[in-house]
Amino acid sequence: MEKKTDLYLPHELIIQIMLRLPVKSLIRFKCVCKSWLALISDHNFAKSHFELSPATHTNRIVFMSTLALETRSIDFEASLNDDSASTSLNLNFMLPESYSNLEIKSSCRGFIVLTCSSNIYLWNPSTRHHKKIPFPPSNLDAKYSCCLYGFGYDHSRDDYLVVSVSYDKSIDLIEENISSHLKFFSLRANTWNEIECLGLVKYKHFPYYMNVNDDPTVGTLFNGNIHWFSFRNDLSMDVIIAFDLVERELLEMPFPDGFDHEPMDCDLWIFGEFLSLWAMGGVTIEIWVMKEYKVHSSWTKTLVLSIDYIYIQYDPPICSTKCGHIIGTNGTGLVKYDGNGQLLENRSYYNDPCGRLVAMYTESLLSLPGDSEQI
Repeated sequence: MEKKTDLYLPHELIIQIMLRLPVKSLIRFKCVCKSWLALISDHNFAKSHFELSPATHTNRIVFMSTLALETRSIDFEASLNDDSASTSLNLNFMLPESYSNLEIKSSCRGFIVLTCSSNIYLWNPSTRHHKKIPFPPSNLDAKYSCCLYGFGYDHSRDDYLVVSVSYDKSIDLIEENISSHLKFFSLRANTWNEIECLGLVKYKHFPYYMNVNDDPTVGTLFNGNIHWFSFRNDLSMDVIIAFDLVERELLEMPFPDGFDHEPMDCDLWIFGEFLSLWAMGGVTIEIWVMKEYKVHSSWTKTLVLSIDYIYIQYDPPICSTKCGHIIGTNGTGLVKYDGNGQLLENRSYYNDPCGRLVAMYTESLLSLPGDSEQI
């Protein structure tokens, strides 16, 4: 009789195969055996899996209804009308009544930043891991108002930073004084830190002013920096400022030459692989891209879309697909349109246009420093 031999794959080959599998499959494979559970749960494996091939990352949109108390994760690369591309998520680490105060602030490497009451939550929708951190003390002081948020990864220290900028509302800006706090929370150090040029200073030390309102601006993460709009008080001009997550300092970039829009009518986003601007003007939406990062002359107006053909009308774009389609929101759901502004798809998920929160995130197996909670 012919002797039967068992098939055998070396452990190193199994690792290389798993590193190339999607997050959804790996999470299911945790149940296969203890050795696979240990491998897939390992921090170094998760980091290698995320960094091996960014081109194969699965990007999704999280769409929350604060009135219906529902959250969905949507694969926007698939058809919006494909039911299998949308799955329900559970935020059961938060009380249902908390949804009314819930806000999405940012996302990075698979984590979404949520704020609610006096807490900040960092949540990985793929693994269901979350971590709670407190607001910085100045944000809880009634005389201070937070106007900026940001979140990003410091690769040099394998650390995640939550960034907050707040202002003293009692200071008279006409007197050319400003009391500002620019703080960042280090997940590795588990504490808030404050960078220099804070407190009551003259504009020559901290010349930036960001409009304080009831809806703090969320920074756009690109190339290791978090970007916001600001006003340069000493020069009376609008600029783009960036917080370098490695050097932990502020940088400044001017708007494109020929860009004639008020900051309230435009915003930063990532279009394809470039830091970009969208701007509303009359009956058009302009899209500008910085083709070479930090090179001012590389700003280029790439698209002018007619609002007449865009279903989302005055709601801003959220992201773009790998084939160049643009995703936006119509209030109750998502819309997808091509580079000419032609509507391709429209899908509603909830009936409450005023109580929705939207953000894009990348699937990952990553955990945070000190992360031990799972839901």
